[in-house]
Amino acid sequence: MHFDPQPDHLVETPLRQETLWRGAFLTLHRDEVRLPDGGTARRVYLHHPGAVMVVPMLDDGRLVLERQYRYAVRRAFVEFPAGKRDPHEGGWTCAARELREETGYQADEWARAGVLHPCIGYADEEIEIWFARGLRHGARTLDEGEFLDVLALSPRELLQAVARGDVTDGKTLAGLLWWQNVAAGDFTLDWRPAAHWQRGERGA
Repeated sequence: MHFDPQPDHLVETPLRQETLWRGAFLTLHRDEVRLPDGGTARRVYLHHPGAVMVVPMLDDGRLVLERQYRYAVRRAFVEFPAGKRDPHEGGWTCAARELREETGYQADEWARAGVLHPCIGYADEEIEIWFARGLRHGARTLDEGEFLDVLALSPRELLQAVARGDVTDGKTLAGLLWWQNVAAGDFTLDWRPAAHWQRGERGA
């Protein structure tokens, strides 16, 4: 069944914007908007520069993940490698950089799967989903103050961890959904060598 993902009758039109707070990479806005029925409302939200997530696939079928402490929720999380984009940085460039810096892996082939929006109620953050294969291991270059473990789990082990409630990170669950559909043949990926993506973003 086909449906219209962007119907005009639901659009909220911005009338004015106020910046409430500006941080190192997040900005808090308060907008006045025109509602579909002609009324007005306020919308408070965070502007995010965008991020990437990588689903790295080892030759033996295992998936590379990270375990790191997330202070906001006071616990460690198992996640696919991810990170925010630097100013004017392309999606693949960010994905390759984050994978190399955090795990030490570099990939011979990459595929851009799609986009996810993890917190649509209060932020405009957009995360590009990338898949990587043909992994070659090297040295990590973690940022100062960054601490994380690198794990390699089979898809079954990861799914069992999700069922136990040990893996609850939203972007990782979305990445696993993509992986399941790719593995089942329901989703297809356009795999290209790393040099293809590098040329494309340098020329952009």
